[in-house]
Amino acid sequence: MGSLFYILMMLINVVWWVLIVHIIMSWLISFQVLNLRQPLVAQIWYGLNRLLEPLYGPIRRRLPPMGGLDLAPLIVLLGLAALRIILVRNAGYFL
Repeated sequence: MGSLFYILMMLINVVWWVLIVHIIMSWLISFQVLNLRQPLVAQIWYGLNRLLEPLYGPIRRRLPPMGGLDLAPLIVLLGLAALRIILVRNAGYFL
């Protein structure tokens, strides 16, 4: 059961870093540092969007319109942080 705890923590860390990369990349695209006409940038961007849309979609449907401000990534990051805290506090049940 201890390995299950470490696998869950690893998955949370991977999702965390994918979210961070997506957020930073969206900023760079917004400030025109990265250009979506470049094939590699477009491929990474659309791949990340396809990966993360199942996480963002339900949250975006519940949030009121914020006028161009997307809070879904922040809520997902907070949810992952809360899940990480819950798992660490209850690690004894896995070991």
